[in-house]
Amino acid sequence: MMPDDVRSRIDRYLAEAGLAGRGAKVVPLTGDASDRRYVRILIHDEPSQVLAVYPQPFDVDDLPFANVARLMAAMPVPVPGTLGYSNELGILALQDLGDVTLQAHLGTASPTEHAGLYRQAVTLVDTIQRRGRELASSAYIPYAVAFDVEKLSWELRYFVKHFLEAYKGAVVAAPERAALDAELLRLAEELAAEPRVLCHRDYHSRNLMLHDGQLYIIDFQDARMGPDTYDLVSLLRDSYVDVAEREVDELIAFFLALRGVRAHGGGPSTEFGDFRRRFDLMAMQRNLKALGTFGFQTTTRGNPVYIQYIPRTLAYVRGNMERDDRFGRLREILAGYVEELR
Repeated sequence: MMPDDVRSRIDRYLAEAGLAGRGAKVVPLTGDASDRRYVRILIHDEPSQVLAVYPQPFDVDDLPFANVARLMAAMPVPVPGTLGYSNELGILALQDLGDVTLQAHLGTASPTEHAGLYRQAVTLVDTIQRRGRELASSAYIPYAVAFDVEKLSWELRYFVKHFLEAYKGAVVAAPERAALDAELLRLAEELAAEPRVLCHRDYHSRNLMLHDGQLYIIDFQDARMGPDTYDLVSLLRDSYVDVAEREVDELIAFFLALRGVRAHGGGPSTEFGDFRRRFDLMAMQRNLKALGTFGFQTTTRGNPVYIQYIPRTLAYVRGNMERDDRFGRLREILAGYVEELR
C-alpha cells in the first residue's frame, strides 16, 4: 500500500506537470532494494511515464542518477530519457521502458536471441569502458569514486555481518575471524590495485530492460571506477539467472576480441587466461557481497524474496573455490559455517 505522503506528492506533481486533468492513472510498480518508490503514469493517447519517488527533496543538478544519465547519454548508450522533475517533491519522471527485463525475457528467448542479447549486453560494457575513458571529467560523479580497498573491504565485511553472522547464525572465534579478515583484505587489496575503468556497478539481468528490441540500461546512479572485470562479472555471474560455463567463456572471449580490434588492429585477444583469472577474483568479491545483500534484506528488512537467489550465488562461490587454490584458505574458514561450501 502506498503511503499517503507519497501519493500526495505524486498528485501534486501530476497537477504541476499538467497531467492531472488528462485522466492520468497511477499504477504502483515493484521497487528494487533501494528506498525509492516507482509508479507508472498512464495517460490517455500519450506514452506512459515512470515516476521515481525519492524519500526526500533533491537538487537535480546534484542528483547522482541525473548526473550519470548525462554521462551515459553522451557516450551514447541507451538509458531512459528524463521527462521532468520536481526538486521540492523529490520526483523524477522517466521514459517508460515497459516491464520486460533481460531476466524476464530469457525464459522465452530462443537460443539465437539469447546469445544475441548477451553479446549486445557485453558490447555495451565495452562501450562504457572505452567511452568512459574518453569522456573522463570532474563534471561527472563516477570519476571521483572508486572501488578502492576501503569500499571493497566494507562490502566483504557486509557479507560477514549480514550473511555469515546474521543469516547463517555463525559465531566466528577470534583466531578464525582474524584469519578470515586477512583473507578478505588480501582479496580487496588485489582488486583495488588493478587499473580502473568506468563501471555501471550493478550490471545484471534485472537492470537491463528490453524495449523495442534493444537493451536499455537502468539503475546506474552508483557508477564508479573499478576493475575492467566488474561489470562482466555482474552480468555473467548473475545471482538471478543461470549462465552456462561455456557461454561465460565465449562471452569473455567476445569482450576481449572487441578490445583486441582496437588495440591490435584485428585478430583475437591473447589475454584470456589472465583476464579469466582476474574475472574469477572479482566474482568472488562480488558474489560474497551479493550474499551480504540477500542476508541484509532477509534478516534486517524482513524481505524473504531474496532467499531464492542464495543457492545460485553460493554455487558460484563454491565453483570459484574449487577451480582455484588461491581461495583454499578462505574456503577452509567459511566451510566451517556455510555447509554449501564444504
